[in-house]
Amino acid sequence: MPELVTCGAMLLVMESIYGDNVFILDRRRGSRFFKIYIDVKVASEITVIARLHPSNDLTITSGNSDGFSYSFKVQHLPPIVLTCLLPKSYPSHVPPCFTISVQWLAPIKISSLCSMLDSIWQEQPGQEVVYHWVEWLQSSSLSYLGFGEKIDLGPYGVRGNGDKRAISGSVSPDVDIPSIRGYNDEKCHEDFLKNLHECCICFSEYAGTEFIKLPCQHFFCWKCMKTCSDLHVKEGTVYKLQCLASKCGGVVPPSLLKRLLGDEEFERWESLMLQKSLESMSDVAYCPRCETPCIEDEDQHAQCSKCFFSFCTLCRDRRHVGVECMTPEMKLRILQDRQSSSQLKDEQKQRERELINELLSVKEINKIAKQCPSCKMAISRTEGCNKMVCENCGQYFCYSCNKAIDGYDHFRDGTCELFPEQEIRQWEEHMNARQLVGQVQAELFANHGQACPSCRQFNAKIGNNNHMFCWACQTHYCYLCKKIVRRSSEHYGPKGCKQHTAG
Repeated sequence: MPELVTCGAMLLVMESIYGDNVFILDRRRGSRFFKIYIDVKVASEITVIARLHPSNDLTITSGNSDGFSYSFKVQHLPPIVLTCLLPKSYPSHVPPCFTISVQWLAPIKISSLCSMLDSIWQEQPGQEVVYHWVEWLQSSSLSYLGFGEKIDLGPYGVRGNGDKRAISGSVSPDVDIPSIRGYNDEKCHEDFLKNLHECCICFSEYAGTEFIKLPCQHFFCWKCMKTCSDLHVKEGTVYKLQCLASKCGGVVPPSLLKRLLGDEEFERWESLMLQKSLESMSDVAYCPRCETPCIEDEDQHAQCSKCFFSFCTLCRDRRHVGVECMTPEMKLRILQDRQSSSQLKDEQKQRERELINELLSVKEINKIAKQCPSCKMAISRTEGCNKMVCENCGQYFCYSCNKAIDGYDHFRDGTCELFPEQEIRQWEEHMNARQLVGQVQAELFANHGQACPSCRQFNAKIGNNNHMFCWACQTHYCYLCKKIVRRSSEHYGPKGCKQHTAG
């Protein structure tokens, strides 16, 4: 009986140390049959390599004389499962009966682990050994098998008389690789949820459960993600609703957006996405009767799927097969001539007047605007450089040649100028002598001056006069209190700032 008491106490100790990783399989006859899931210790990351044959469907990363190899890094490996049955004469006379099961190890390698457990028992017979087995498997099994910074899976398809206590779940790279990667992802996610992290947007620290991790692996706190999502849906810039990390552009899954936005705002997001997608398609036209999106054919005709109206997509009138469509200019001229006709009823005349105004507006827009090369939205440049961004779809383009661009490389080959000559001439005309002097002084006396409260340009203080005049925006302001000065006589005086001070 003392052996049974010892075994029971030993199991209680094991449960207290390894917690939920210990499973008692038989509580009858003294609880002597149990299973332990042993997490193999990995320093930080370890590379897993699988040797593949050319017939494998997995991604191939490198070649060698034996075929190909596929490698990836993990922080966690699927556990080693040690199952033990303690005989009645344990530990005084015989060791535990055991099996070792590993999902990703080949049978021949698990057999060598079994032999090592036998050796540990033989070194200290008659003593409790299970705890030593678990510690060795956890800390030393990888190095014992020759795995340092990398693990080679396999060999596969090798038959032999291995140890019957060795149970392998390894089948092929097609099965083992997804299994190992899936287990690692799950454990990394568990670790993430347990720890504290800093949000790179608001710089606040929260537990992992308060964060949202995107498919691109960037993560942000729930509050920042929701604020950003609500803002883009409210302003209609749904194409910009992406990962908040700089230069990432990763997608936010619709299932996550539904949780962030709620049902009502998510429906608006879906509607906006559909609208933006339709607007970016060159062969989509809207029915002039019910505004339903329709697909345009090669003859610039379309039929509405809702009201079945067949119309010309150029003039938006009833379909006219075999008759050339009028240009907007021709249609405008005819409508303007019809306005003087006495036969038109007031309602008809009003409708045609509205159509004339619409055609005139389009004509003016086309004069002063360029179409975005991506979504065809009309965009006008009032001032500044030729690098434009479409507020509708986010596409950058050159206002001079109307080509889609990325960054400023387009303007470096001399084909298009970043600043139009007219813009430069206007700037030079408005830049009077007083401004030029002020700009030069700001550069020469950069350590003594004040930034303009209006445009934030630096202005140098020359002499003892505290009444400053900005060379850039020509704003008057006070050097002492940094306020804009409307009237010098009201700002400076006994109850105000001193207009002249030394230094």
